[in-house]
Amino acid sequence: MTQWRPDALGDEFECTDIDLGTDKEGPLCATLVRALPEHLGFWKRFFGSSREFEHLDVLYVHGWSDYFFQKQLARFFTSRGARFYALDLRKYGRSLREGQTFGYVEHLDDYDAEIAASIAIIRGKSASEADQIADLPSERKLVLFGHSTGGLVLSLWADRHRGIADALVLNSPWLELQITGAARRAIAPVISLQAWFNPRDVAMPQLDLGFYTLAQRASCSPEELDTINPAWRPEHTMPIRAGWLRAVIAGHERISAGIDVGVPTCVLLSAKFEFALNWNDNMLRADTVLEVDEVAKAALKLGPSVTVERIPGALHDIFLSAPDARADAYSRVRRWLRGWQATA
Repeated sequence: MTQWRPDALGDEFECTDIDLGTDKEGPLCATLVRALPEHLGFWKRFFGSSREFEHLDVLYVHGWSDYFFQKQLARFFTSRGARFYALDLRKYGRSLREGQTFGYVEHLDDYDAEIAASIAIIRGKSASEADQIADLPSERKLVLFGHSTGGLVLSLWADRHRGIADALVLNSPWLELQITGAARRAIAPVISLQAWFNPRDVAMPQLDLGFYTLAQRASCSPEELDTINPAWRPEHTMPIRAGWLRAVIAGHERISAGIDVGVPTCVLLSAKFEFALNWNDNMLRADTVLEVDEVAKAALKLGPSVTVERIPGALHDIFLSAPDARADAYSRVRRWLRGWQATA
């Protein structure tokens, strides 16, 4: 049986560890967080009361230099009857252990272990039964929900494990470098060579000037950001290491060649990208991390059924944007899930 304990977020949130063995830096684990919907009493059920996402499970995966802390996102789903789960991948957030290189992997497929274990737990089994998830029947539908790098990881996972998830929702997924595909192809051999000799060396200078953090502070209430652990989500992104960047570029190349995630897919993106070396107020209502037009093009390579939703005024994390953009995004996700018949 899975043992749950109170989570650092408090309130209705619980978490459990997933043992992933060891690597050169020591013991590995991932952490699965959950929030369950309020139980409907006997009389409400007797008189036919139900919620629109009553038969839905959601598995959220965070982005680079990040972890799960978004209570409002979880409550959007649980208030409508869904069971919400969030996975802190190995070497991120709750899963980071002393002496580990933050977020470091050399192959994105390494995350298969914790994703499969999470789905096994969601379906009422133990993490040790992860290799059987394709054969674990479920009357509930599973939505994979990925942000930024998590969107890349889940897209590639869904392509290689068709028939397990029922839908894919991507929040500003990192499907292409912040440069064009041609430039990516040009720099890939250089990064690969550096990763071959010195995989843990920093691959590029720090390009995060802190503007994204400033924009979030202006957009979110203090209560939303006060719970953030700065060791798990610093104001400036963690260093980008050559071995990790090689893995990401390899993922982008797979997307560019075309994959098929096998399920309906909703991609949420800001309407605009803004990059500058000095702060300007346009950064309050734009993605300052990803070139969203390039990502929108790459999204069409995910499969034959892709919806791209462009949200005016949204930041890189759509659900940490200004209230109007965030409300727009929630409305579109709800409409898309209902149209996809997630409520059935």
